[in-house]
Amino acid sequence: MISRLKGIVDTIGSESAVIDVNGVGYLVFASGRTLGKLALGEAAVVEVETHVREDHIHLYGFFDKAERDWFRLLTTVQGVGAKVGLAILGVLSPDELLRAVAAGDKAALGRASGVGPKLATRIASELKDKVGNWASSGGRPPRADPRRSPARRRRRSPTRLRPWSISATAHPRPWARCRALRACLARRRASKR
Repeated sequence: MISRLKGIVDTIGSESAVIDVNGVGYLVFASGRTLGKLALGEAAVVEVETHVREDHIHLYGFFDKAERDWFRLLTTVQGVGAKVGLAILGVLSPDELLRAVAAGDKAALGRASGVGPKLATRIASELKDKVGNWASSGGRPPRADPRRSPARRRRRSPTRLRPWSISATAHPRPWARCRALRACLARRRASKR
């Protein structure tokens, strides 16, 4: 995964920039706040969050690690994707976002494009517990646990489990969990005979 890019800013668009790193141009999507800090033809260091999907690989760039950590935290909220996360970070700096979430300020969160009153309420309520005690301690968000991301939860849904991925110690009677596991165990017993 790509975590940081250091190179020359080749082009700047309304939603993205191209960073030239040793002759390779990386298209990096970024918030308006980050794009405003980049200068055409100048050297830049961009913290990157890489999203790999079936049909694309996207790089999301941030001016500092605090902004990247907030992006990770924002995208754990249901209904907040990369585009909405960047829109929120374009309107609110990490410190302003911290104050808005800690105070439950739905109006501040709702200023971002794509954030309506319901989503602003959801963001404020879900993140308030996560950022509760560190509002006065410097403003750095806790690291979002990648094991608890929505995409990871979908991948590990019970309908997608394979019989060989369930350990025998996970359940007192693992064969009772699903028909596929029972069939797998039956095939193993038959092959040993």
